[in-house]
Amino acid sequence: MINIIFFTLIGLGILFSIYRMIKGPTHFDRVVSLDVINVCIIGILVIIAVMSKNELYLDIAIVYSILGFLETIVFAKFLEVRS
Repeated sequence: MINIIFFTLIGLGILFSIYRMIKGPTHFDRVVSLDVINVCIIGILVIIAVMSKNELYLDIAIVYSILGFLETIVFAKFLEVRS
């Protein structure tokens, strides 16, 4: 039962972030919403790791978080140079 609540709340977070990515007034809002989506996906991976008692999902979450961080840095540098 609690898993359904977790996945519903994270899904709502992703849905609101997608809305902000589409309607964002600035490019910086879009980058932040993409970062929020990355954090939500990492949360989903961690929940799946706890539910299935499989540490492989935690390793995937760590690699995904590193790639998400690099993605945010690249977009921020791109927007900094562009403006």
